[in-house]
Amino acid sequence: MKESTIHLLNTMQINEATDCLIYRKLAKRTKGPNRDVLIQMAEDEARHCATWGKYTGKHAVPNKLKVFWYNILGFLFGLTFVINLLESAENTAGEHYAALIEDVPEAREIMEEEERHERELADMVDEERLKYIGSMVLGLNDALVELTGALAGFTLALGNNSTVGLAGFITGVSATLSMAASEYLSKKAEPGEKHPFKASVYTGIAYMITVALLLLPYGLLSSPYAALACCLIIAACIICLFTFFVAVVRREPFRARFLEMLGISFCVAAISFFIGWIARTWIGIDI
Repeated sequence: MKESTIHLLNTMQINEATDCLIYRKLAKRTKGPNRDVLIQMAEDEARHCATWGKYTGKHAVPNKLKVFWYNILGFLFGLTFVINLLESAENTAGEHYAALIEDVPEAREIMEEEERHERELADMVDEERLKYIGSMVLGLNDALVELTGALAGFTLALGNNSTVGLAGFITGVSATLSMAASEYLSKKAEPGEKHPFKASVYTGIAYMITVALLLLPYGLLSSPYAALACCLIIAACIICLFTFFVAVVRREPFRARFLEMLGISFCVAAISFFIGWIARTWIGIDI
């Protein structure tokens, strides 16, 4: 067997051993049907690792740093996020593994199993937070668009960080309560919806966290324009992070959704900034 093939098998063996350990650690702190799914996925990875080991003649040592990192991601973003992220890495690697089929008879069967069986197992994972991801997206999108626009307008019209921060806080709290109430009434009106209050809570939490992060620069910096610049950078980071989360759990493309959301938020901020300039210059509003 060629040296390049042995090297590839070594890499695959380590990856399988690492994924196996990730699933086992996630299973330890998971209860119910989700735990059984994770244990099954860990067993599949262990079997694949043993298959590659027959050809390498080595015992694979898992990548402990990767295991630690994915456990943190699992705690923060949930099981579905971690499983889909690992799957996407395996699908990318599968393009390189196709060359093994001639030298390793089991390669085709393992690749097909990873594409089919693991996807079926991943679809069996049931997480409450994913049921309300639409509510979280609604709260986050609205907070980003509304508050970045409002803060841009307040910054130029008012020109004082304390005043802008107070106005933004009042706007953010009022909007949070309004959005949560609207989501509750909307979900309650939907047939078959059993938990409208939970949907409103997820909406409110997403909105309020976004409000707090966007207002943070106005409490830390002295220049209102520097605070606005930091606010927009924070908004871009929030959009990037949440869009990536949604893209992974829903298996959707990331780039188009990110650019769309970023463009909308920043366009509204630019328009509001212009309105603030009009209010301060033409109308004569100044504080």
